[in-house]
This record gives sequence, C-alpha cells and structure tokens, in this order.
Amino acid sequence: MRPDNRTSPDESHKELQAMAYTDSLTGLGNRHRLREKVKHLAAERADDPAPFTVGLVNLDGFKPINDLFGTEAGDEILCQVAHRLKACVPDGATVTRHDGDEFAVVLPLICERVSAERMGQMIKDVLSAPYDLGDRNVRLSACLGFAVYPFAGAEFEDLQKSAETALYRSKRRGRGHITVYSSEIAQEMMRATQMEQALRHAIINDAVEVYFQPIVRLFDNRPVGFEALARWNDPDLGFVSPSVFVPLAEERGFIDLLSEALLRKAAEATLTWPRELFLSFNLSSAQLMDLRTTSNILAILASTGFDPHRLELEITETAVMTSAETAERIIQDLRDAGIRISLDDFGTGQSSLGRLRDFAFDKLKIDRAFVSSISKDRASEHIVKAIITMCEGLELQVVAEGIETEAEAKMLRALGCGMGQGYYFGKPVDAAATLRYLKQHFHEFTVADRMNA
Repeated sequence: MRPDNRTSPDESHKELQAMAYTDSLTGLGNRHRLREKVKHLAAERADDPAPFTVGLVNLDGFKPINDLFGTEAGDEILCQVAHRLKACVPDGATVTRHDGDEFAVVLPLICERVSAERMGQMIKDVLSAPYDLGDRNVRLSACLGFAVYPFAGAEFEDLQKSAETALYRSKRRGRGHITVYSSEIAQEMMRATQMEQALRHAIINDAVEVYFQPIVRLFDNRPVGFEALARWNDPDLGFVSPSVFVPLAEERGFIDLLSEALLRKAAEATLTWPRELFLSFNLSSAQLMDLRTTSNILAILASTGFDPHRLELEITETAVMTSAETAERIIQDLRDAGIRISLDDFGTGQSSLGRLRDFAFDKLKIDRAFVSSISKDRASEHIVKAIITMCEGLELQVVAEGIETEAEAKMLRALGCGMGQGYYFGKPVDAAATLRYLKQHFHEFTVADRMNA
C-alpha cells in the first residue's frame, strides 16, 4: 500500500496559522506576528516590567523606485531590506514587515533611549548601502521611530501608537532621522496635528494668501517678474511662517493641494499684469517625485488662461536629489510645455555642479548667504563672480537673492549679474499692493486697460 500523504487537520491548521502570520513577499512575520510578540513579551514581564523596545523603519523615497523601475525592482529591494534587517538585529529580536515599505523590529534587550538610538543608527547605516538591481545600483535612506515599554505604553496598541508618533516626527525632520518617543515629542506632534487641521481648513476656505516680491533687472532696477510666496495668518495661531507650514504640508501629504491652490490664486492675480512680466513659483520636493505634477500644473494654467511661457518654476538642489530620475522627467516635460526652470539657493547643496551638468535649467538663483557678505568678504565676492562667469558659459540667466543694500546691488551690477531680488527692491506684498507697485513702475500700465484688453 502507498503511504497516506494527506495532511492531518492539525497540520493544516498550523500551516494556515503560519500563513496568516507571515509576509508572503519577504518571509518575515507580519503585523499579526508583531502584535503576538509584543503581547508575549509584555505578559512575561508583567510582574517585573523590564523594558523592551519596539521600532518602526520606513524607507525614504521608495515610491519612485516602483514608478521608475517597476514593482519587481521594488519587491527586490524590499527583500534585500528584510535580509539586512534580520542580519543586523541582535539574537532574540523579531523583524516584521507591514504595508509597503514599513518594517518593525522588537528588541527584547534594548531598554532605554541611548541604546535604541545606537541600534537605530546601525540599522540606518546598514540600509543606506547600495541595493543591487542587476544593471544598476539604487541608494535609499530610512527614518526610524522607537518606543520603549512600558514608558511609552503598556498595551500593544499604545506602544505601537507611540512608535508611530516617533516615526512621524523623524519623517518630519527629514530623511534618515531617528526618534525615540517621549512625552515632549508627543506634545510636539499633537501641536503639529492641530496645525495640520488648521492649515487644511485654511486651504479649503482659501485663507492662505499669495504675496509677490519683485525680481528686477539690475542695470535699471526695472521689474521683470515676481516670485509668489505663501503667507498664512491664522485666527488662533497668528502668523505662521512658511518655513513651518510648507514642510508640514509636505510631510502630511497634502502639499499638492496647497501648491495648486496657491498657483491658481497667483495665476489669476497676474492676469492684470503687463504681459512681459513672468511669475516665479516654488515646487516642493514631493511634487518632483510625482509624475502627475506636469499635467496638474498645465490644467491650472489652462483653466486660468495663464500663458505657460510666463511661468518660471523654482526648484532646489535638495528637491532634485530626492529622486533624480523622476525629477529629470518632470523637468523635461515642463520645459517642453514652455515653462522655464530655475535652480534656487545655488551653492548651498551638496552637488551643485553635478546638477547643472545633469539637468536642463534656464536660470540660476545665487543664494543670499553669498550676497549678504559680498561687500565685506572677498571670498564671497570671488564665488559670486565665478558663478556669474560660469552661467554666461552655460547660457543661464542669473538672479541674486537677498539684496538688501545699495552697495550689494552696485557690486552685483559691476560683476555682471543680470537680475536681483530682495528687500532693497521691495518686500513681499499682497496682490493689491503689487498692482499699486506696478502702476508706479509701469507708467503705461492701468488696471482698466489690462482688464479691457
């Protein structure tokens, strides 16, 4: 007789249970396994609650991998991440994978903040090494958030929520950050959430304003365009700096709503301007990772009747470096539509010359850090002169930012800088004040003439 190869009911149950607790892609445990492990550890230590740590790991810039190279490449990277995490955590630790590019670690022997930070740094270093995709290498960074039991929560749900709060804080601070949960961090994140809700409400109610700052020709100080700048004055929070609320919108995933609302408002305001003036508008790093950006911008321009050739989009080196291949595609699509691209804050990034070589820009803006010291520091003067000479060779227009004195304007003019921007020429003002400014500088310009044109 042949042996009976049928699986017993108990074996079938065990197999189904194992599948329910396993991530099918990486072979790691899943969220159910994480919950089981944490509850088991907490039960073991209930009488004498010896601390242990739960950490969440989230890859930075993973989404463009799938967009550019396909889901197979993304899956391969996730498997490599799983292998690296298992290899670097201590014996007795558990590694799980949750949705997308989020992983978790349970560290039974990590019992305080400094040890958690040290472990986080090791994990971050391991994950930052290049990933082999056959014909190319890809580099990624990771943000981490840790929560220590029982101080950050005695129940699984509370501990997980604390770890998520710490991870959100890391992501808010930028790529490659590590945070260990504390009550102070919880309060900070609560304030950020309150601000997020207020900002979302302000966007819906069209309460975020657009201010305009002139960009002038230096040889005669005549305005040639304006940069659009976001301003938000909340009834409860008061004036909130764009350096606070713009990164918040980017972190919480609604920067596209904010940017599109501001671009629409700015485009509508410029319809009464002289047609030779351009509008300069800032793109965020998140928008340079989203292949829908070009179509979204063109749709706004079409609906407002704004000529794409009058639009100039400013991007930073950091934004370009976030996902270079995606950014390159977006920049090319925008330029094909007639939109000009300006590299902002030149000289403050890590690879300025490489960006000029790899990307097609129309204009370069010299960072105010060089401009503010040009009249009293020879090194800054020579750097600015070198930048201007280089741009002449590359056929790039140049704008000097942050000009605040006549001496700075005069020196930049003598060095051959074509355009300037700063408080010396005008502070950012609202649309109504901008129209008054235009009447002073364009004597042939009246609002009635433009509206009846």
